Amino acid sequence: MPSQCPLSVLHRSTSTVPPKAIVSRTHDPAETQPSLDPEDWQACRDVAHKLLDSCLEHLQNIRDRPWREFPEGAMRATALEESGQAIGLEATADKMVREILPYGSGNTHPAFFGWVQGTGTVAGLLAEMVAATMNSNCGGRNHGAVYIEREVIAWCRDRFGLPAGASGVLVTGTSQATLIGLAVARQRALGATVRRTGVRDAPQLTAYAVEGVHQATIKAIELLGLGSDNLRLVPRSPRTFGMCPRQLVERIRSDRQSGGVPFCVIGTSGSVDTGSHDPLNAIADICAEQQLWLHVDGAFGAWLRIADPPYRDLVAGIDRADSLAFDFHKWMSVQYDCGIALLRDGELHRATFSSESPYLRPRDTGLGAGGPWFCDYGIDLSRGFRALKVWATLQAYGEAVLGETVSRNCHLAALMGDQIERSAWLRLVSPVISNVCCFTADPSRFSSLDPMAVNEAIAIHFQQRGGPILSITRVDGRHALRAAVVNHRTTREDVIAAIAAVEAYCESLPRSGPNGPAAAAD
Repeated sequence: MPSQCPLSVLHRSTSTVPPKAIVSRTHDPAETQPSLDPEDWQACRDVAHKLLDSCLEHLQNIRDRPWREFPEGAMRATALEESGQAIGLEATADKMVREILPYGSGNTHPAFFGWVQGTGTVAGLLAEMVAATMNSNCGGRNHGAVYIEREVIAWCRDRFGLPAGASGVLVTGTSQATLIGLAVARQRALGATVRRTGVRDAPQLTAYAVEGVHQATIKAIELLGLGSDNLRLVPRSPRTFGMCPRQLVERIRSDRQSGGVPFCVIGTSGSVDTGSHDPLNAIADICAEQQLWLHVDGAFGAWLRIADPPYRDLVAGIDRADSLAFDFHKWMSVQYDCGIALLRDGELHRATFSSESPYLRPRDTGLGAGGPWFCDYGIDLSRGFRALKVWATLQAYGEAVLGETVSRNCHLAALMGDQIERSAWLRLVSPVISNVCCFTADPSRFSSLDPMAVNEAIAIHFQQRGGPILSITRVDGRHALRAAVVNHRTTREDVIAAIAAVEAYCESLPRSGPNGPAAAAD
């Protein structure tokens, strides 16, 4: 019989001397314990005030600060030394201002059109200071940050027309919100046991989205174990560039006939490539008839809900979604990162993510009260105070001004389209539907050159020379320059100047020769 050593033996001792502490102490910890708080709070205030002034001065003069590549000197200056030697608060703050602050991603500049990235605001900056000071964990419990997040969610629920029983959770962005929405849809289709048994022996679920759907949807389908092969891409309408409802019905019927189990349609409100919108009311009718879940990816386009007509009409039917994902850090100009997942069925939402753990169980009173907890509605247990910068933005500027900003951006994109249609050097690749303008250098002016090479040369030339910042995409197989207007600082003059600059550069390019554009860009 093998010998056994009960745990109690480990604590037996014939000695009368008390057992020693696990960690030997040679000094009173009160005498040696270091503090991360400043020794001189007034000196700390001086450093903090100077840093805040530098940040505000940076924003005040943002037009003079286009994107610049992070230089080798800054890389060396910011390298973390192996010794880990401390340099102190003042030197650290100075290094942030000199070596890091000047080298952002460019999205705060008014001539940044390359990607759908928000700009931030002073209200958001101040909110981040307060949130960092509080350092709240918003996974749950009973404290002010949780109540602010509930206010933000309730505001969104009401603005997007969801019922009182709807739920929501703030997340990193639409990528995570899409994963949450589709996880709830999967649980509705397969039942609660999918959390334990997985999808290996489950029916083959199929989902539907428009061609060109955002990568976030594909990632979510893959992460949920459904397989991207089971995401059916539905052709777009050549007129609206949104999903074709007739084609959607045909795909659903075909899958049912072949033994598949359709469970969800992902509608897009604001394509990143063209700014187009799926016809949500028509899709919602199909989902109701076919008993399918409707998820809407409204990363930026959902905010047309607070814009003026006719742009608001592009998101008609968004209030019929079962789940809705969108960002605050794009068209709402809130600092990165912050998005939201809204779910029509709050009980199903919680059932999909909640779990029992003694230390996480809400209490009736005290700090452990305040249920329901947000950790039961999403992936993260530890969560930052994202809600404050959203709350501060709404408080400081108001819904009306934010809606006017969205509408103005759409008008500026239309102006850009008009400028291009009158251009001798440029051609539109797709209609300007909301805030995205896709165009190309006129191939007829560069007959012996690859249009892709010309467009690439244009984009790189201006990225390296302070803007306007444009990006590259493909629309129906055609190579195109893309301009997305989401900046509250962008003006009519910025748009006109941007197209004039591109035209002037096109005029400077050689008309022939395989290396012409590249040579001109160097």
